[in-house]
Amino acid sequence: MKRKKWRQLVNLIKYLMIIGLVFGLSLMILSLIVYQITDKPEQEFERADPVPALNQQIWEYKPLVEKYAQQHGIEDQTDTILAMMMQESGGRGNDPMQSSESLCGKVGCIDDPEHSIEQGVSFFAWIYEQAEGDLELAVQAYNFGPGFIKYVREMEENYSEEAAIAYSQNMYEESGKDSSIYSCRREEAEELDACYGDIYYVSSVMTYKEAIEMESEN
Repeated sequence: MKRKKWRQLVNLIKYLMIIGLVFGLSLMILSLIVYQITDKPEQEFERADPVPALNQQIWEYKPLVEKYAQQHGIEDQTDTILAMMMQESGGRGNDPMQSSESLCGKVGCIDDPEHSIEQGVSFFAWIYEQAEGDLELAVQAYNFGPGFIKYVREMEENYSEEAAIAYSQNMYEESGKDSSIYSCRREEAEELDACYGDIYYVSSVMTYKEAIEMESEN
């Protein structure tokens, strides 16, 4: 009898150990599931650089951008053009693409939003072709002018922020700095004596483009 009771006790202990092991594993799996549901999404949405807010007015111009982009065979760059519009004006004013200078060499000769978009898209399509598909080079050239493409190609390089800074410094130096018609748009540019155009134009445009793509998906 004693041996039988001992076996029963041993079996009971084994049974309790198995139950405890199963319970422990179940608790561990449940904890992982809760972690995946609660903590992970918050980590995924943490960003070093917050997505910038968009002026909803740019969406009103999207059909026009698509229309002229399609005419020039760059409909796949619609979001890029909208991002440039956001950087240029936020979609505000009568020249939302700030394309007067590319048309007549001075500010203010365009006072109709559709004309601004038509000219802006046409100019971007041309410099995009000149840049041979280097999107960042074309985007910066929209701000700097087509001379930037020639400058980069002469160095047998592709777009880089360093090249943009060097070009801006050269152009600012040639314009006479203190007597220059160009003024620094950013404190960092002033410290670098790179006040011609916007040396961080590409970075800003691509950030806006990301925000536009995210909003389009929602």
